[in-house]
Amino acid sequence: MQAELGVLMLTAMGIACLHTVTGPDHYIPFIALSKSRGWSFTKTIGWTLLCGCGHVWSSVILALGGAAVGWSLSKVSWLENVRGGMAGWALVGFGLAYSIWGLIKAKKGSRHKHFDVYDNGSIYVYEHRHGQAVAPKERHAVTPWVMFLIFVLGPCEPMIPLLYFPAAKNSFEGMTLLIIIYTIFTLATMLVMVTLGYYGFAYFNSQKLEKYVHAFAGFTILTCGAGMVFLDW
Repeated sequence: MQAELGVLMLTAMGIACLHTVTGPDHYIPFIALSKSRGWSFTKTIGWTLLCGCGHVWSSVILALGGAAVGWSLSKVSWLENVRGGMAGWALVGFGLAYSIWGLIKAKKGSRHKHFDVYDNGSIYVYEHRHGQAVAPKERHAVTPWVMFLIFVLGPCEPMIPLLYFPAAKNSFEGMTLLIIIYTIFTLATMLVMVTLGYYGFAYFNSQKLEKYVHAFAGFTILTCGAGMVFLDW
């Protein structure tokens, strides 16, 4: 279990950082709000952490549903010798399906959240497709608590299958460690990006990669599962 857990930890780190960096909505709104409202650095970081925790823990709650399935399988005696293999194949299947779905989503230009920041400091959020114009009536003003709600209602889906494997292995410690790792790296990446923006440093332009984030996450999970199944990671 230690080898598999190490692979899952690296996967969780990669997904947490990738999901955050390639999603400008994870840091640009905080930078804009801090500038428009004259927030101190401490207050900016505080709101970033609060919204980040809401984002992470809504993901964890959904992931625990998948983990419950794996935990149930761990109690079935005749699955004792194959449940680990089944969990590995589940990661392969989910990763493949998620990659394909992500590519289709990117090609179709599916709707996603977008933030507009105006010179007067006003911030609006809306959903659109890349290159699609949106009427002002479809926009909603962003406040700190609206931002928190957006993050809570927008979980990171790739986190869900990662807890299935340690659950199938009946490893509560493994599940806890993955949740901690995922939380730390998500929040740390958000803080780095917000700090860079707050002090005026240019951040990585991820707009072109943003639409491929689901495909990237799916491929990462697929690689993790394939390594476990075929390479005995």
